[in-house]
Amino acid sequence: MSAADRVIRWSTALAVLGVAAVAAVVSYQHASDLVRAHGESGWTGRLIPLTVDGLIYASSMVMLDSARRDAQVPAFARWLLGLGIVATLAANVAHGLSHGIIGAAVAAWPAVALVGSYELLMMIIRGAQTSTVTPRLDDGESMIDPLREQAAVLFAAELAADRVPSIRAIRAALHVGQPRAQRLREYLAVAADTHDGSMAA
Repeated sequence: MSAADRVIRWSTALAVLGVAAVAAVVSYQHASDLVRAHGESGWTGRLIPLTVDGLIYASSMVMLDSARRDAQVPAFARWLLGLGIVATLAANVAHGLSHGIIGAAVAAWPAVALVGSYELLMMIIRGAQTSTVTPRLDDGESMIDPLREQAAVLFAAELAADRVPSIRAIRAALHVGQPRAQRLREYLAVAADTHDGSMAA
């Protein structure tokens, strides 16, 4: 990565964090005021708004982890992320409704900025992740998957019996997505052929 790329990435990350911090404080205050105005007080009134932002954070981190592992994103994580976004928007809109439509829109903006900034930050983190594959040197294929050795060990018995595990079995054993499981199966098929060739020799 060039120096210019690093400057762009870090300056963008700092800007996103700054916007997110301001938006989080304002959005939290709106939600806290709304909660306390509807019967909650003390620590309860202060903590309930944090559950909404915490839900957004936790769901996004699960999605980020799935992307890093090239695994399928759990539908539950997507659903909870959507629920958290809707909840924080609704709380901020409700807080501003007493001032009319414009007041509701103004009050909702911090929630939009918070969610948008957080997702931009996730995009930066995803882009900054070091690739989990490295160039091949043996047969011209473009990539090597670090899970190849683990797959070969897990399915050693099948390979010894000249059986290539199914994509479903690979996904279940290694917790990877369909494309990666397909690549691993292709590798195991080649490994099985190589094993048969060496035995025949």
